[in-house]
Order: sequence, then C-alpha cells, then structure tokens
Amino acid sequence: MKSRLIASIVLGTAVVLTATGCNMLAPQATTIQYNPGDGMSVNTGSVQVLNALVISDDGVDGNLVVAFYNKDEVNDATILIEYGENGIGGEAALEIPAGTLVSLGGDEEGPLLLEGIDTEPGARLPMYFQSGDGEGQLVLVPVLDGSLPYYADLVP
Repeated sequence: MKSRLIASIVLGTAVVLTATGCNMLAPQATTIQYNPGDGMSVNTGSVQVLNALVISDDGVDGNLVVAFYNKDEVNDATILIEYGENGIGGEAALEIPAGTLVSLGGDEEGPLLLEGIDTEPGARLPMYFQSGDGEGQLVLVPVLDGSLPYYADLVP
C-alpha cells in the first residue's frame, strides 16, 4: 500500500515537471520584442518611428509609409530623415506636434515621396532617423511593391 502511494506521488511529480518544465529552459515568447507589421520601428529622442516601409513598383521612386509618435507631451519635435547609402538618396524633415501621432500613408495624410531611392522591391533601403538631441538610428527599411491590395493605392 505504501509503495502504491509513493509510486503515485512520483508519477504525479513526473507529469507536472514534464508538462511545465519547458518554461524553465525556453525563453518566454511574450517577452521578446519584435515588429508586428511589415515595416521597421525605432526610437530616437522623443519620437517613436513606427512600422516604416517604402512602397515602390519600379525601385526608382518610393512612398514612405510610417507613423511618428512624439512622446513629449509639451514640446513639438522635428524628425530628420535621410535615405540611401550614406544619405545620398535624399533627405526630409517633418514637425511632429507634442503628444501626437502623425501617420503618413493613412487616411488623413498621404505618404512622403522619396525620389531616387534606387532600391528594388524586396530589398531594404538604408534610412537614418534622428530627432532632437536623441541619438540617430540607422534602419534597413523594407521596400515593397503594390501587389498586395492594401498597398496598391500607396504606389507612387
């Protein structure tokens, strides 16, 4: 009788450890940060650059589709954008009002035209984002074509 009790406890312990033991060895997937969309995200200064991607059919000119969020509730921010190898492609600057989200390529504002990107769809375009005194961030932004229905209207 005693051996049956001990065997039951050992078996129960084995089942519990087998069923939950992987959590001790594997990282918890919900703690891993990733970009949930097609684009890339980065922080610079008080501005968050969210889901940046470029839409182009010919690889010559492209539309930047991105959202910028200014985390500073008091001060406006300027985001500087350079694109192409070593910034040779071009540059742009946008004002982001304090505490607001500006979405380029959404319903309210159109995308930003980038001329001379010289990057074919399927490749990545080097882009440099910098805001205020924050450290600038170099990001390889994906260039996509308009073959997907939700990108078709965003092709330049």
